[in-house]
Amino acid sequence: MTTTRASFLLALTLLAFCAFPSFARASPRLSDERLVFQTTKGDIEMAFFPDVAPTTVAHILDLARRGLYTTNHFFRVDAGFVAQVADVASGGRSAPLDAYQREIARRTLPGEFSDVKHARGILSMGRHADPNSATSSFSILLGDAPHLDKEYAVFGKVISGEETLRAMEAVKTKKDGIFVMPTERIEILSSYVKEKEGGGGGERGNVGALGGDCEAELKETKQRVVALVHEIEEIRRRKLPGR
Repeated sequence: MTTTRASFLLALTLLAFCAFPSFARASPRLSDERLVFQTTKGDIEMAFFPDVAPTTVAHILDLARRGLYTTNHFFRVDAGFVAQVADVASGGRSAPLDAYQREIARRTLPGEFSDVKHARGILSMGRHADPNSATSSFSILLGDAPHLDKEYAVFGKVISGEETLRAMEAVKTKKDGIFVMPTERIEILSSYVKEKEGGGGGERGNVGALGGDCEAELKETKQRVVALVHEIEEIRRRKLPGR
């Protein structure tokens, strides 16, 4: 009886997750655009959250399309915390900026702070004390960092390249003031923007434990609930005659 009741309650919980989307921990919609960094430690592919930080996403895509991240580097790698891309206008690149690139290199952004949590793989803008001072430097989270939530602008996430992140974390580092920095240059050899295969309207990120098509999950869960109700009634009939 206890096992059956637990199964019944679990089924009802799953039903609630599908019937009421707010119950599910859905990630923000992903953009069709993908930004790829080809680094000395491997490739990293990233997608964006245009509904969460539209101005930031548009700016990063503009920087990438103008080639500003190529020859830049990760100046900071703090294992379990962040890998941070250098500011393109402050000596991060090994190649000089041309006039076309300088036009937007120092453009500052409004702080688009949101409820999206800082967890491994999340992209988060760097900034100074001024909340509206972000330019081109951003971090890839290498672990959970709840103290950054609503303080720094989340604008996307890594969708491919976990092995590259692990290779970066394995690099020998040194402490320089508040920063943990790699002793070797982790360069972005090339960067480019591409469209997601299939395109058209973006996609959702991981949808918690349910994932996939919620309609199918809902139908299957309803069937399980009905079967469990019948099973419970049969058990009650046998155990409690006359009821």
